[in-house]
Amino acid sequence: MIRHILFIQFKEEASAEAITGCLENILALKDKIEGIEAVEWGVNNSPVGSKHYTHCVFMTFVDEAARDAYLPHSAHQTLVNDELLPILEDVVMLDYAA
Repeated sequence: MIRHILFIQFKEEASAEAITGCLENILALKDKIEGIEAVEWGVNNSPVGSKHYTHCVFMTFVDEAARDAYLPHSAHQTLVNDELLPILEDVVMLDYAA
């Protein structure tokens, strides 16, 4: 099992609707790409420092092969290029084997 985590900072001018729509479409990737077991996202509400990251996406893949197939998958690439990148300021990605 592979966990794929994104810590996201959106651009200040990104609308709440664009952010929510993008994140909901990330959730929908589970139904479009084989090997994704679970996807969730949330808004940071930590009372301690988290720099400028306001949102997190947490994905679970069945294995490394599923994660590796997801990265270049057309559904993922379309979402990244058309929805995420236009409103993205910064992102940190971290993957680990669970």
